[in-house]
Amino acid sequence: MDAELAEVRALQAEIAALRRACEDQPAPWEEKSRVQKSFQAIHQFSSKGWKSSKDLKSQLGHLESELSFLSTLTGINIRNYSKQTEDLTGTEMTEKSIRKVLQRHRLSGNCHMVTFQLEFQILEIQNKERLSSAVTDLNIIMEPTECSELSEFVSRAEERKDLFMFFRSLHFFVEWFEYRKHAFKHFKEKYPDAVHLSEGPSSPFMVIRSASQPGFELVIVWRIQIDEDGKVFPKLDLLTKVPQRALELDKNRAIETAPLSFRTLLGVLGIEAALESLIKSLCAEQNG
Repeated sequence: MDAELAEVRALQAEIAALRRACEDQPAPWEEKSRVQKSFQAIHQFSSKGWKSSKDLKSQLGHLESELSFLSTLTGINIRNYSKQTEDLTGTEMTEKSIRKVLQRHRLSGNCHMVTFQLEFQILEIQNKERLSSAVTDLNIIMEPTECSELSEFVSRAEERKDLFMFFRSLHFFVEWFEYRKHAFKHFKEKYPDAVHLSEGPSSPFMVIRSASQPGFELVIVWRIQIDEDGKVFPKLDLLTKVPQRALELDKNRAIETAPLSFRTLLGVLGIEAALESLIKSLCAEQNG
């Protein structure tokens, strides 16, 4: 019973973290309503009333099924989890019916290709009226990854001790990262002579060159940004590299205004259609 109860509680802790990981923000392709409906359909179980080993095994089965569902939905998998509890309640607190408990948690897992280890502490204070809890320490260790853009966000999450922002933002960051990688790979395969990925499809840069116009190239810079509130969004910019002679002949300032025009195009067509339009416009002659 004790071993099964410990396993149930560990699963409950993992599920709680995963739930919070995808409650607040829509995914890049707007899955929020589907996610919320799915959560509403999950039956909630209470630890009250567990009278036998059979009850615990039944609950354990339901929790494992729920954890598998949430892992599939969020892409976050918890591989190892441990918890230690220290009672900090002093004599004076006991007399006032106040209980103070420090929980030390350690877990490791991954979100798709991003592997992480977390160590955090939660301080719980309970009195006759309410129970309050707060994360008092958070340490995040990220394995070496292609996602160099995550480092600043991880530092911010540690500074704020915001565990749930870390899980939520990591989920959506990885989705955008995979989407960008897929898009760059698609254009490289479709336009192999025009599209160049010097650092591979995981790079935030894509260079477009025209064989018919030597020295003229466009650079797409596609960053994935996480703001102060943990919201994840893409930011695309266009850089131009053209011969000096072309700049002198550009009386209509088309090259100078190209970055602004590209942002307008993004708003009208969306990311993939805007990139394809740009490639075709530069390489119309060779693709024709």
